[in-house]
Amino acid sequence: MKVDVLLGLQWGDEGKGKIVDVLTPSYDIIARFQGGPNAGHTLEFEGIKHVLHTIPSGIFHPKVINLVGNGVVIDPVVFRAELDKLKPFNIDFSTRLLLSRKAHLILPTHKLLDAASEHAKGKDKIGSTLKGIGPTYMDKTGRNGLRVGDIFSPNFLEKYRALVEKHEGILMHHKDFTYDLAALEQPWFDAIEVLKTLPTVDSEHYLNDALQNGKKVLAEGAQGTMLDIDFGTYPFVTSSNTVTAGTCTGLGIAPTKIGAVIGIFKAYCTRVGSGPFPTELTDAVGELIRKEGNEFGATTGRPRRCGWLDLVQLRYAIMVNGVTELAMMKSDVLGIFERINVCTHYLINGEKITNFPYDVTDLDIEPIYEQLEGWHCDLTDLDTYASAPAPLKSYVDYLEAQLNIPIRVISVGPDRKQTLHN
Repeated sequence: MKVDVLLGLQWGDEGKGKIVDVLTPSYDIIARFQGGPNAGHTLEFEGIKHVLHTIPSGIFHPKVINLVGNGVVIDPVVFRAELDKLKPFNIDFSTRLLLSRKAHLILPTHKLLDAASEHAKGKDKIGSTLKGIGPTYMDKTGRNGLRVGDIFSPNFLEKYRALVEKHEGILMHHKDFTYDLAALEQPWFDAIEVLKTLPTVDSEHYLNDALQNGKKVLAEGAQGTMLDIDFGTYPFVTSSNTVTAGTCTGLGIAPTKIGAVIGIFKAYCTRVGSGPFPTELTDAVGELIRKEGNEFGATTGRPRRCGWLDLVQLRYAIMVNGVTELAMMKSDVLGIFERINVCTHYLINGEKITNFPYDVTDLDIEPIYEQLEGWHCDLTDLDTYASAPAPLKSYVDYLEAQLNIPIRVISVGPDRKQTLHN
């Protein structure tokens, strides 16, 4: 057996949670492989909206194991709150949720360092979610971090204090930044006790044994390709590898064990926070998409920047991920338009560009659009792709021809039932 991978192809918020939930009945294990509580995976069914930050999106399916892999960073306080929100749904976490012992922990001081760093940057801030993600990954690569397995160690408190002292030394250099660490520590230690009650595994052994025994595994990515630390719009990126390669390091899976790669994209583009966005619409059209699509961050609540679909960016994301099939989200949102624009290439210094450039931050990019007929109708009651309006099918056909990848899933609303299969 091989591990299938599902990940975002834009700047995050593509709708990964919904599609993981839709696909979960076909799998035995859903495994998160990177990121942390900066993720916000939204699922909606039976009239209830759920937002998951660290727990994999297959948690509502009783026969499926949900694994938080070693590449994830865990905030115990956020994780505990997530568990508490799920308690009314009678989920047996002892049989359906596993934590990798090698997953790193976000400390209260990591969040303070995150906030102090953004504060010091002023107008040059990168748009951090202030969840402590970056400082935690820095300690991981600096070989100072604390991991889930450490909480069972007899000298855990000693390790914790040593790392906190290091952080406090750094915070001393931020003279105008004040904080109350004591107020943050008690909830954190209380949440650590909750983590101790959950089953932990060496995820690399667990997953490879599962594959050997014929189990089907879906790896769930967080954020999006253009936020990847290596291949995203650096420095306006997250601190982990959000691309397919991150599955290998984030779960302990060999490259030869990767199967299908399912890339998720919106029928348009959005971005939260700072950073380049070549097709951004800062006019009334962009505001209309934001309003119609309810484009506000699931984790931060910040309004998302909106723009037309960017094929230069999307082809790049497909290439670096080795995408084998696509899922197009929020098709229903574009139902308000009679005509739809799609960016086919960039014009930079008078030159036509089809490859995504090294650094788009300081480039003067003019997106060149092709205009297509819109479906200009409500899609939310569709139950089959066969009954979809012709302009929507033409849009899908056009994108498949441009991207040379099949679009297997078309989402026409937030509920798991509002999903068409092509």
